[in-house]
This record gives sequence, structure tokens and C-alpha cells, in this order.
Amino acid sequence: MNNPVIIKGNKYGIVVVLDAEMEFEELKEKIAEKFRDSSKFFEKAQMAISFEGRNLTNEEQRDILNIIADETELHVVCVIENDPQKEEVFKKALDEKLMELSNTTGQFYKGNLRSGQVLESETSIIVIGDVNPGARIVSKGNIIVLGSLKGTVFAGATGNTNSFVLALAMNPVQIRIADTIARAPDKPAKDGLKETKIAFLENGNIYIEPLSKEVLNDINI
Repeated sequence: MNNPVIIKGNKYGIVVVLDAEMEFEELKEKIAEKFRDSSKFFEKAQMAISFEGRNLTNEEQRDILNIIADETELHVVCVIENDPQKEEVFKKALDEKLMELSNTTGQFYKGNLRSGQVLESETSIIVIGDVNPGARIVSKGNIIVLGSLKGTVFAGATGNTNSFVLALAMNPVQIRIADTIARAPDKPAKDGLKETKIAFLENGNIYIEPLSKEVLNDINI
């Protein structure tokens, strides 16, 4: 391959195409050289990254991310897998967990919640739609939004500290779980970096993290 490292991208993320045959140690040198030469194009951008052309171990991915950090001011927000099999496994696990939640806690709401609307539930609730600014959800259990969460949510309204909030795109005005309140950051996430996140209470603080299979397995209902 004449060019063992190719960088393709747009304003939201980059794809790094790597030679499949080159020894990894030599390839790392080429990656460092490529990103060093391209550093002025990234400045302090925040982007997602994915790799093509070569199957990488987690350790190899970390090595490459460390090289990028050393050679540029680019902040890699997340690594996107281009493995359909892994994506299918994760999707299946997510679908199964959501189905389990709907079967055990029982309430669905289908539609978008507009400003001024309030949705209250005695049990956990799954909203199939968006929760827009000015809308509010109050639940004694968990709140799952299969859409964009931009309004206000109150989970565990009777004091259940094990309640959580999950959304496919998480940018709420305010989240409350039991007696703890968290507010939106001053700088909301860019629309291009949407990802499923979960908010949960731990040691008196509300944490919002990207959803993973491990987190799903640890959910305490």
C-alpha cells in the first residue's frame, strides 16, 4: 500500500484507513507522521473516530489514540466500531433489556412532549419520542426516552435512589433522581455527537455516562 495511513473526515468525525499488512510498530510510526503533518487541520476539535482496513485490538486502539493525543490537539470523544456483528450483539442486548423493562414496569407513551406538557407515572415509563424544552416527566421509577431528551425529568420521585434516566440523545434542562438535582452544562453537546447515555445516582451525585452493555447488566431496578 503506497499510503499506509489515510485520514478521511467531516466536521463531526474522522475515519482512519490503515494498511492491513504492515507491521504494527512500523504502522504506528506512519500514523504519528500522518497526524503530525495534519495537526493544523484539527486544532482543538472534538470528534469521533473510527478505523477501517485493519482489525485492531483494544490495546492497539489505545496506542493509536495516544499517538493522536501526542501529535495533535484533537480531542477524540469516542471510537465508533465498524463491526456489524458487534453492533448486532449490542443492539440485541439493548432491545432485550428495554423489552424486559417494559414487561416489568409497564407504561409506554408514544409521541413527542411539547413545552408545557407534563407526563406523570406511578411506575417506570418508556417515552417513544422526543421530550422538548419546557416539557416535564415525573416518574416514581425509571425514565427511558427513545428520542431526544431536552426537557426536565424527575425519576425516583418517591425517593428511589436506584432509579435511572436513559435517552438516545441526552441534553436535558434538568435531571432529578430522588432528592438529587443535576442541571445541563453551559455548553450543550453538539448535535453531531449524539449517543445513548444513562444518568444514575451514586454517592450523592448524578453521573451521566455513555451506555454500554456492562452498564445495562448492572442496572438495578
